[in-house]
Amino acid sequence: MRVMYIDCSMGAAGDMLSAALLELIPANERDDFVESLNKLGIPGVSVEAEPSVKCGVSGTHIRVRVHGQEEGHTHGHGAHHHEHRGMEEIEHIVNHFEGLSEKVRDDVMNVYKIIADAESKAHGVTVAEVHFHEVGAMDAIADVSAVCMLMDRIGAERVTASPVNVGGGTVKCAHGILPVPAPATAFILEGIPYYSGDIKSELCTPTGAALLNYFVDEYVDMPSMTIETEGHGMGKKDFDTANCVRAIIGTAE
Repeated sequence: MRVMYIDCSMGAAGDMLSAALLELIPANERDDFVESLNKLGIPGVSVEAEPSVKCGVSGTHIRVRVHGQEEGHTHGHGAHHHEHRGMEEIEHIVNHFEGLSEKVRDDVMNVYKIIADAESKAHGVTVAEVHFHEVGAMDAIADVSAVCMLMDRIGAERVTASPVNVGGGTVKCAHGILPVPAPATAFILEGIPYYSGDIKSELCTPTGAALLNYFVDEYVDMPSMTIETEGHGMGKKDFDTANCVRAIIGTAE
């Protein structure tokens, strides 16, 4: 059986997961994959894969720019800088993607439905009234689409993962300053084993949590497996521990 294992000891974010999975496909196919992602037609989005080293570990960082700006670096917090989108608008964008199979299109929307349900619970509004902030920006649509496309391409028969390190402290978001994990993230992680370590920063984002919720079959220690290859998806921040998600693909009984 072809099995994937995802090490979430440094949490999970959409860009880290997509970068780790990108390293699981043959090196000579990665540029073509990034090009196919850029050709989807996500409004204003350009995606680039670049080498990154964290604590001596080599991996890949996925850089997503929206109209030339990178999320978390040049954005302000006003509505002019950070677009808010409802589920209907996100579905419209996804339905107009170029060259995406119906299965992957459904996967993308199912991940967003997980996020919308959690935001609905966290903020006491209906799903129809949910407006995405961080997770609804175009860069997050790129991350979710990339992971869904790569999962389909890799074709693991079973996906396992470690318990999730969510980080600690507080996180600043569109609603204000919230404890880690933010309420929506905590709702998404219901039924999933997670913990808080020494790092006072948000390690697991709502996008990362929803992708794990949707794709992971079981949260266990790494199963006994014959490894085919592994990938390291690097985050933006630097800590004393290498800030990366590690994905491993192999065969197991």
